[in-house]
Amino acid sequence: MAGRIIAITGGSGVLGSAVAVAAAEQGWRLALIDFAPSPPAAPVGADVFFQGGVDLTDANAAGAAIDAVADRFGGLDALLNIAGGFSWEKVEGATGETWKRLFLMNVQTCSNACRAAIPHLRRSAAGRIVNVGANGALKASLGMGPYAASKAGVHSLTEALAEELKPDGVTVNAVLPSILDTPTNRADMPGADFASWVAPGDLASVMLFLASEDARAVTGALIPVTGRV
Repeated sequence: MAGRIIAITGGSGVLGSAVAVAAAEQGWRLALIDFAPSPPAAPVGADVFFQGGVDLTDANAAGAAIDAVADRFGGLDALLNIAGGFSWEKVEGATGETWKRLFLMNVQTCSNACRAAIPHLRRSAAGRIVNVGANGALKASLGMGPYAASKAGVHSLTEALAEELKPDGVTVNAVLPSILDTPTNRADMPGADFASWVAPGDLASVMLFLASEDARAVTGALIPVTGRV
């Protein structure tokens, strides 16, 4: 993977940081895009371009950020859409604001970044898009309605875009994690068996395989990464 160029949305978060570290170890050149204004600690020795304060729900902002990556590195080989959000809320009594917010954070950010990246990925010898869906969107549980619906939208976007880009040799896939082992999730569920959850580094490994040249035969796949949940 040495020298290939990867853009990671949500690059300041727990998963985004894990992907960045793993990608740097493989020799990728990294572009991290995030709504957070401050950059994360850069992986040691990595060639990193950070853009903070980017509102990916805005198509123009997403386009400018992706174009800046291509300008900085001279192209783009892979886009990993990690930016997103979560809320637990029952359908009864909801105002609809959570549904709108999660659609924007999970579906619209992904759609905007993909749309902006397509022209650049077409020029790559091995263009790749990897999205983050959710195993919980396959069968929503109590309080998961708005989140699961938004992530189901990511799944459908992934499948549709994979068909659209087949003639160009650009693959589009999604990983469907269960519960990620993050500090926030541990604080929210202190009595859980953390060992059964998915380590961010393990999910990063699957995502980077899908972003690699070796994954040329995989497109339109929704791949569960569920640990022992």
